[in-house]
Amino acid sequence: MDWIYILIAGLLEIVWIIGLKYSHGFTEFIPSVLTVGIIIFSFFLLSKALRLISVGTGYAIFTGLGTVGTIAVGAIFWGESINLLKMFFVILMIFGIIGLKIESNVGQQEVDDLFKVR
Repeated sequence: MDWIYILIAGLLEIVWIIGLKYSHGFTEFIPSVLTVGIIIFSFFLLSKALRLISVGTGYAIFTGLGTVGTIAVGAIFWGESINLLKMFFVILMIFGIIGLKIESNVGQQEVDDLFKVR
């Protein structure tokens, strides 16, 4: 369930970043209120997830999902440019997120055994 919380929190991060754009520096009332509410809920879910997931892994996945999603939304809806170098680093970030998820499922003893000098 903790991974579901992180996934939803990361997706909500994309939503509140978009909300920041539409709040125009918190000068538009409705978008500002909605954005703050989504920020609070997103961090609530992140804090629930961090009960069992390490802080470093959880936060990296949270921000990684938000970053990748925000770049995709910017390119699709606002025509923001994506060049090959940016795509390379986005793909690298995705692999990093997958790696962190895999690493969190591996027990410390398995890691020690993997790198044990015989």
